[in-house]
Amino acid sequence: MPLAEHLIELRRRFVIGVLALVVGMVVAWIFTDAIIWAMTEPIRIVAEQRGDEELVTLMYQSITGPFDMRLRISLAVGIIISAPVWLWQLWAFLVPGLTRKEIRYTIGFVCAAIPLFAAGVFVGWLIMPHIVELMASFTPEGTSNVYDSKYYYDFVFKLLLVVGVSFVLPVFLVALNLAGIMSGMAILKAWRIAVLAAAVFAALATPAADIVSMLMLAGILVVLFFAAAGLSMLFDRRRAKRDAAAGLLPSAISDEGA
Repeated sequence: MPLAEHLIELRRRFVIGVLALVVGMVVAWIFTDAIIWAMTEPIRIVAEQRGDEELVTLMYQSITGPFDMRLRISLAVGIIISAPVWLWQLWAFLVPGLTRKEIRYTIGFVCAAIPLFAAGVFVGWLIMPHIVELMASFTPEGTSNVYDSKYYYDFVFKLLLVVGVSFVLPVFLVALNLAGIMSGMAILKAWRIAVLAAAVFAALATPAADIVSMLMLAGILVVLFFAAAGLSMLFDRRRAKRDAAAGLLPSAISDEGA
């Protein structure tokens, strides 16, 4: 296909993806009240604990603040809702240039990454209220907790995104193994670094005083790492058997020469 036709095809699929995103944002806008209510549940819990809703509240610092927050939520949720459409458009544009093996690996990567990311977002959603409540417990008497809406949304969204992405990292390790960049044994030998990194990440993503949430998040990440290492070692073993059967291993070649 000539370059001009590639560009036309890219534009067509881009327009379809954008239209799907707009539709997803419209649908998400309808449910912004329910989403905001769920996001601000920890604030209401803190207000109930302190016995004064005026001292613990969500604040909008500008006239357009409420609209901006709804628009941000609609964009984030709209991207998720429209993901099947724009991911398919991206996939359909790239498939003609991929080999059958690359297509199979890509499908496996997506099928593993999506549920892991969703699981990470769910874990982040479970951790988020505990972080808000725990941090509010350090508020001195006679002071108030007034949460800026923009900062509060960024905190929740970034927490969910970071935890979700961290759950997908083991899939990248397996992808590096399939690409021949890292062996399963090399991944496993780095377990000390992985455990330390998981502990540091969990400590940064959760409050220092919330030991339960930190241990839960770190434990899940460590389990996912060892699962990725084990799966990579399994792939290495299968690859070695296949190469040996095809006479591609050095030992097999030397035996044939002898």
